[in-house]
Amino acid sequence: MIGWFKKKKKKNNDGQSDQAVDNQSQSVIQSLSAGLSKTKKNLVQKMDQVFLGRKQIDDDLLDDLEEILITADIGVQTTMELIDHARSSVARKELTDPNLLKEEIKKKIASFFNQSGSNNTLTFPDDGPLIIMVVGVNGVGKTTTIGKIASKFIKADHSVLLVAADTFRAAASRQLSIWGERNDVRVVQRQEGTDPSSVVFDGLDIAVAGNYDVVLIDTAGRLHTQKNLMEELKKIKRVITKKIPDGPHEVMLILDATTGQNALSQAKMFREAVDVTGITLTKLDGTAKGGIVINIRKELDIPLRFIGIGEQIDDLKDFDGTEFIEALFEPESVT
Repeated sequence: MIGWFKKKKKKNNDGQSDQAVDNQSQSVIQSLSAGLSKTKKNLVQKMDQVFLGRKQIDDDLLDDLEEILITADIGVQTTMELIDHARSSVARKELTDPNLLKEEIKKKIASFFNQSGSNNTLTFPDDGPLIIMVVGVNGVGKTTTIGKIASKFIKADHSVLLVAADTFRAAASRQLSIWGERNDVRVVQRQEGTDPSSVVFDGLDIAVAGNYDVVLIDTAGRLHTQKNLMEELKKIKRVITKKIPDGPHEVMLILDATTGQNALSQAKMFREAVDVTGITLTKLDGTAKGGIVINIRKELDIPLRFIGIGEQIDDLKDFDGTEFIEALFEPESVT
C-alpha cells in the first residue's frame, strides 16, 4: 500500500478492526527495526552503553552522546540542536535522570518529522496521468527503485507506464525492460543515443492516449556537479511541463544512504536544478549511519517518500516518521 499520496481509487478499509491495524503497524515497525539493525547498534545500543551506570547528566555524558550522534551521521548541526536541547532541559531541572535522556532525545528527533512539510502528500491530478520524474547519481539503485515503486502502484490497482529516458547506457533500458516484464507493464524506449527529451515526449503521448494512471520516467544517472547533464534534466522537465502543464507532479530524488553526508549535498544540488519534491533513500540496511534520515528531514524541507531496507521488492517501504523512530529505538528482543 502506498501511503504518500492521495489515491484516485481508494479501497474501503472500514471493516478492518483497530486491533488488526495495530498488529499491521507493529509488524511494519519490527520489519523496519530488522532493516535498521546496523544503525541501531551504532546509535541506540551505544547510547544504552554510555548511559549504563551513570548517576547524573554531566558534560562528560553529553560529550559522549554528541560523539555517538555524529558517528551515526545525524550531522553536526542537527546533533548540536539535540545536545543543546538536552543541556537546556538539564539546566531547567526538567531532566535529571540519565536513564530518561534517551527517551528525551527520541522525542526531540520525532519532533523533526512533525515539522511542516514532513507529511506532504502527493495528489493525483484531476485529469491525465500522475507524472513522476526520477533523478539521481549513478549507482544509487534508481532503476531498481522505479521497478519497485511501479509494483506498489500496480498493487494499488493503478495502470503504470515506464519511460526509459536514460539513453546513454543500453544497460539502463534493458534493466528497466526487465522490471517492465516483472510487473507486466509497458516500457517506452528508443535506441541508445536518442535525445532523452524526445523519448519523454513520446512516452507522454502514449500515456495520455492510453489513459494510464501513472508514468514513471527514468533519467540518466549523473554527478550532481556535472552542469551540462543537470541542464539536460531541466530540459526534460520543461518538455514534461509543455506536454502536461501541471507536470511533473513529482521530481523524486533517489539517494544512497551509505554515502552519508554526501547524500545531503546531492539533494541540495538537485533541488536547486530541478526543484526536487520527494526523496527515496536506498540501502539503509547496508549502513550503520542511518542517522542520515534524521539529518535529511531536519536540514531539507523535502518529504521522504520511501526507504529501502533490503533487496526484495517488498523491502522498499513507505516512509512514516513515527514508524521510523519507533523502529530505530525499539528494544532488542531477548531470546
